[in-house]
Amino acid sequence: MKKNLLLYLLIVGVFTFLIWYIIDQGKDMKPKAETSAPVVNPNHVLGFQVNNLNPQLITQLCNNYNAQKGIEVKASFRNDSVLFKSVALQPAPIKESKQSSSLDLTSNESVWDQFKHNIQNPLSLLLLQIIIILAVSRSFGLLLTKIGQPSVVGEIIAGIFLGPSIVGYFFPEFSILIFPKTSMSTLQFLSQIGLAFFMFIVGMELDLEKLKNKAQNAVIISHASIIVPFFLGVLLATKIYEDFAPANVSFLAFSLFMGIAMSITAFPVLARIIQERGLTKTPLGAMAITCAAADDVTAWCILAAVIAIVKAGGILSALFTIGLAVIFVLFMLRIVGPWIKKISTTVVEKEKISKTVVAIAFFILLGSAYIAELIGIHALFGAFLAGVIMPHNIKFKNLLAGKIEDVSLLLLLPIFFAFTGLRTHIEMLNQGHLWGTCMLVIGVAVAGKFGGSMFAAKLVGQSWKDSLSLGALMNTRGLMELIVLNIGLDLKILSPEIFSIMVLMALATTFMTGPSLSLINFVSKKLDGIRNKKETHPPEMAENDKSLLS
Repeated sequence: MKKNLLLYLLIVGVFTFLIWYIIDQGKDMKPKAETSAPVVNPNHVLGFQVNNLNPQLITQLCNNYNAQKGIEVKASFRNDSVLFKSVALQPAPIKESKQSSSLDLTSNESVWDQFKHNIQNPLSLLLLQIIIILAVSRSFGLLLTKIGQPSVVGEIIAGIFLGPSIVGYFFPEFSILIFPKTSMSTLQFLSQIGLAFFMFIVGMELDLEKLKNKAQNAVIISHASIIVPFFLGVLLATKIYEDFAPANVSFLAFSLFMGIAMSITAFPVLARIIQERGLTKTPLGAMAITCAAADDVTAWCILAAVIAIVKAGGILSALFTIGLAVIFVLFMLRIVGPWIKKISTTVVEKEKISKTVVAIAFFILLGSAYIAELIGIHALFGAFLAGVIMPHNIKFKNLLAGKIEDVSLLLLLPIFFAFTGLRTHIEMLNQGHLWGTCMLVIGVAVAGKFGGSMFAAKLVGQSWKDSLSLGALMNTRGLMELIVLNIGLDLKILSPEIFSIMVLMALATTFMTGPSLSLINFVSKKLDGIRNKKETHPPEMAENDKSLLS
């Protein structure tokens, strides 16, 4: 045991030093986007060097400000500089709609106009969007389950299908009609509420007491499956930062986010795969669940710290935010947790959960999410923490989860997948080097997560079959990866191109889990068969048999 502990400390120490060294070396790097176009302030008169910029680009920038800010920006070219002037635009005259005193039932045009007007009504549009999202996501989910994939893979594909990559590319008018940009904020809020409920359920499925009592081997495997891909993600950032990082994003923020994005394991998807394959009560299944649970807790704590660093901007502000987060976590674990546990004892005795208890649980969920967002570590971490402190009595957990799970998983989560798909622009990957970068990202992700988990499992004494299976299971990213990527896009750390590439990586690594496990089992059975034949018919015995026959 001491040998494993020393090995664990050595692995974590070496990779932590390497991560720090890479970040320190890259602190002076700047993304190319930062120097590719001037930043125009429409509220002032500016004069600066053009540096051989195309005048059409300058005009386009002015037009963008005209459309976005409601002002007119004029550019006048003087030798090698540009002078910008901003002028407030007059409000556009409102066209008076022609209204007839009576309804014209014979006019097809008026009926169609009225129909279009009803569709564009915010409530009608939202209901239509939800109907289409649910229908498409369920269809793709059922289709993928037929070929042995978890339904979440189909739901991710459904989101990409509804977005600009497929429907928006081939049927742009239909896409604009059903998913106009003005409706994106509503879908985003609904998806965030769904994610908050989902993270609450994920937190409820974790039992910290069981994690404390498990063997250290699971913790070693879990942390190796985080530190190795985190290191490779930071290393990868040195290669793609200048080409893919948005303007004004520091290398520290970009590299840390690439590291955490490579380190995530989808605990719910992994648990579902283990259940579907009948591995729940096997040593491999128990080890995988424990590793994934420890991975989830550790990764979300690291993510909260990364978000705090990115939002704070400075070291002192980041330390202050992390300090508040630690106080918040201790308050939830030491005060709120024991209090809700007392309430749960009466619920278990009655075998019925009252509306008051459900309301208290919702209050803790929403309050925790709000405080986490207020501190600066993201509302989803607060929702996850609220689930973790819930009592782990089976009856209480089942009763409470039954109130939330169906609405969250069947109604609100598909909206999140669709919202993610609407932000994914695969059509932007229209050049060979972009697809080359995509293949590189997928390769690094698999090498870090699969390889790190596999070798760590082998070092602590697992068989090759179990080590490979653990690597395949821990490589599952799925929904949790999409949550992290959307946070990165919202914080403007990830550009649309790298966001789309990372979404494809999440889909590929989740898709390959099932086939990888099947392949490992198939090869293992073949090798066992060959080994058994050699044991039952050794070479000496075979030669003796031949001599007797002769």
